[in-house]
Amino acid sequence: MKPSTILKKRKRTELFCLIAGILVLGLFLLSLISGKYPLSIKLLIEGDEMQWRVFRTLRLSRTLVGLVGGFALGVSGFVYQTVFRNPLASPDIIGVSSGASAGAAAGILFLSGATAVTVSAFVGALLAVATALALSGIDRNGRSATIVLAGIAVHALAQTVLMYLKLTADPERELASIEYWIMGSLSGISSYSMSFNLVLCIACIAVLFLMHRQIILLSADEGEAKTLGVNVGVLRLIVLLTATLVVSSVVSLTGLIAFVGLLAPHGARLITKSNRMGTMWLSGLMGSVILLGADILARCVARTELPVSIFTSLLGAPFLIFLIVRGRKKI
Repeated sequence: MKPSTILKKRKRTELFCLIAGILVLGLFLLSLISGKYPLSIKLLIEGDEMQWRVFRTLRLSRTLVGLVGGFALGVSGFVYQTVFRNPLASPDIIGVSSGASAGAAAGILFLSGATAVTVSAFVGALLAVATALALSGIDRNGRSATIVLAGIAVHALAQTVLMYLKLTADPERELASIEYWIMGSLSGISSYSMSFNLVLCIACIAVLFLMHRQIILLSADEGEAKTLGVNVGVLRLIVLLTATLVVSSVVSLTGLIAFVGLLAPHGARLITKSNRMGTMWLSGLMGSVILLGADILARCVARTELPVSIFTSLLGAPFLIFLIVRGRKKI
């Protein structure tokens, strides 16, 4: 590729990262003041106790999770799509989401409190991925296809467990809670429940950015990577575990958020037409834009708060149709 073309792509990526960053900042500020309980900048400046309590314990924490969670889902989606060399790859591919759902359902049925449900979802996601990676380890060549097949098997198993737990749940209370968790929402987040998850999420995102070159190597042919002295199996395991920790830390707080991990990185690649570091940043920023925007709509468009995934799905479904039509035109 010509140096002038590379420079042009880099400038284009930087421009869109700047635009996305401005959008994130605007949505972040809008999210702080949006909701059923109105916050007034004047009253906050004057030190109104109730306003500050709502701001600190609910609104700020919720907005931070929308910002960091969206960024995390966008970056982890970029990693999954790159490692599996599949533009439609998502956390479901190795059982993260289904494991978290089964774990959350178990927490709702057998434990009490939002923190217990969060921990159960986190443990469920990690158990599902650990099982998928252990099954894929039977194939000593460590091929991507084997991990995907193992993930499908674990997803099916976790869905079976989830269905059984739903059958045993109280239809009036527990079943409704399970279904609402699966639909995804940021409404239950507070400053008391998010600290560990947020710190873990940010630390793992930093690790993924530091490993950007290694992640790109995994997108190459496995034979070529091995000739370069890369231990593909070990490196893939480290990258996938790190990305899984990112997704698990978000999903265990918010429930299942549809399409963000698919839309953000795919959209970033359509804009930048590359897999460079800038695309990874743009994937994260677009994830934050989608999740913050969807959460603001979830609070404001109806009398009762709606699940966030309704709005991310309204974006995701047309986007998938666009990809299908675009693919057919290329053929």
